[in-house]
Amino acid sequence: MKPAPFDYVRPESIEEAVAALAEHGDEARVLAGGQSLMPMLNMRLVRPEILVDINRIPGLAGIDDEGDCIAIGGAVTQGDLADWPDLAATLPVVADALPHVGHFQTRNRGTVCGSLCHADPSSELPLCLALLDGGIELRSARGVRTVSADEFQQGILTTAKAPDELAVRARLPKARQGERFAFREFHLRHGDFAIVAVAARRAGDAVSLAVGGVADRPEVCHWESLPDDAVDDALNDLAWALGGSDDIHATARHRRQLVRHLGRQAIAATAGNRAAA
Repeated sequence: MKPAPFDYVRPESIEEAVAALAEHGDEARVLAGGQSLMPMLNMRLVRPEILVDINRIPGLAGIDDEGDCIAIGGAVTQGDLADWPDLAATLPVVADALPHVGHFQTRNRGTVCGSLCHADPSSELPLCLALLDGGIELRSARGVRTVSADEFQQGILTTAKAPDELAVRARLPKARQGERFAFREFHLRHGDFAIVAVAARRAGDAVSLAVGGVADRPEVCHWESLPDDAVDDALNDLAWALGGSDDIHATARHRRQLVRHLGRQAIAATAGNRAAA
C-alpha cells in the first residue's frame, strides 16, 4: 500500500515547527527518522494531513553532557548515539541496549526521541528511559515542559505528548560512581522487537529492574535490598504482578518465565560488572 495524500513542510527552526503543529494539531505528524512512521503511513494506520520534517532544524542533532545528565536532541539517530565516544562511560545500559535496537541500517535513520515517542512497550530505549528515570523536554507554542519517564510513557503507543508538542530532547541521568548496570533480552531474531527485555541497576544494596514486553509499558521495580537467596521469590512476584498476555509471539506463561530467567541474569550481572567510575 501507499500513504494517503499529505502535505509536507520542512521548518528551519523549532519555532516554525511548533507553529505548524499548533496550526494542524491532530492532523500533523512529526517526521524525524521515519522508521516507525513510514510503515504506519504505508499501511494507512495513520492518515495525517501534513508531515513536519524536523531534520534541518539547528540544535536538534546534538548530544550534550549537562553535568548530571546527557541531553539527546530530537534529531539524533540511534547510530549517532551508539557512535558517541562517551556513551559507555556515561550511559552504560544504553550502550548495551542499542545494538539490539533494530538493525544497523534502521539505527542510521531512526532517532532516539522518535523511538521514545513511538512508545512500543517492547522497545529497548523506552525501557532504558524508565530504568534511569529520565525525562523528555516538550516544546509547543504554549511553552516548554519536561515530563518524567513515568508520566511520559502511558501505555501502548501512547505518551503524554500533546499533538501540538515537539520532543526537543531526551535527558538521561548519567551513571553515578559505584552504580552497576546490565541489559538482557530475548527475541526471535536479532533486530526484532524483544519478547521480553530487562535492564537492571545496582547502587549499593539497592537494585532496580525495568521490564519491557510484558505490560503495556516498561515497568520498574525497586528493592532497597535484594540478597541472592531472595531474588527468585522477588522475580516470581514481579512476573505475576506484571501479568502479560498471549499473542502470536509468546504466551503469558512464557513471558513470566522470561522475566524470571532474564531478571536473574541481569541482577547477577550487576553484582559482577565493573562499577561506574
